[in-house]
Amino acid sequence: MRKSAPDTFDAAVGAMQAKSARPLLEARGLAFAADGQRLIDGIDLAVGAERRLVIMGANGAGKSLLLRLMHGLIKPSDGSVRWQGGPLDRAARNRQAMVFQRSVLLRRSVRANLQFALAVRNVRRGDRAARGVRALEQAHLSDLAHRPARALSGGEQQRLAVIRALACEPDLLFLDEPTASLDPASTEAIEDLINMAHARRVAVVMATHDTGQARRLGDDIAFIHAGRLAEFGPVSHVLDDPQSEPLKAWLDGRLYHEPLGTTT
Repeated sequence: MRKSAPDTFDAAVGAMQAKSARPLLEARGLAFAADGQRLIDGIDLAVGAERRLVIMGANGAGKSLLLRLMHGLIKPSDGSVRWQGGPLDRAARNRQAMVFQRSVLLRRSVRANLQFALAVRNVRRGDRAARGVRALEQAHLSDLAHRPARALSGGEQQRLAVIRALACEPDLLFLDEPTASLDPASTEAIEDLINMAHARRVAVVMATHDTGQARRLGDDIAFIHAGRLAEFGPVSHVLDDPQSEPLKAWLDGRLYHEPLGTTT
């Protein structure tokens, strides 16, 4: 039988330490409360260098909030997030990038969106043009370089958002349901970019509802239920042999109701 989520987490961290490779990012006791309700409740997670962690769970489980906490966009109510053993400060966040479910694009051209992102990351002016051209080619957006970014189709906008993040050469890429509402062709194009990131040794943390996508793109999976970590482990083990009742219900397409007397 697979270990419980906390035990598996400790084993994963121990394996990294045994290999003299501390986690790239580590969340310990991560919690967030609002209006008297704990929306994220004591989550422990570790992301290894070059690993791909998939975050799954029902709507409202806390996936998007968890990504924002891990990326440092929101300050936790309790717990901590560490980057390579140190604080998650501005320098650490500059080694990360995040793509949201809805693309956040400037009212500028496709090329200008890329150039602005590179300037913010202090890429030398002389390098920005070449890096931008290369990024557009990789995302198959070269012919649209001068078009207003917000005039692109939904799939094109998301490709721009992903390649803009990768052009900044992060060590860790966060993706919040990057293919939600996209057609199969656009989804495949986004997955190709994520695979390219992995080939470049970029670690990935991605929220998704798609179990097929989790199998294609993930190494490890964290299943979140009601703001808590219900299961954590290799993707195939977790999906093929679920241990927690919330995950079993979710995979069966059933609503899970906490037993009477259970506190959250």
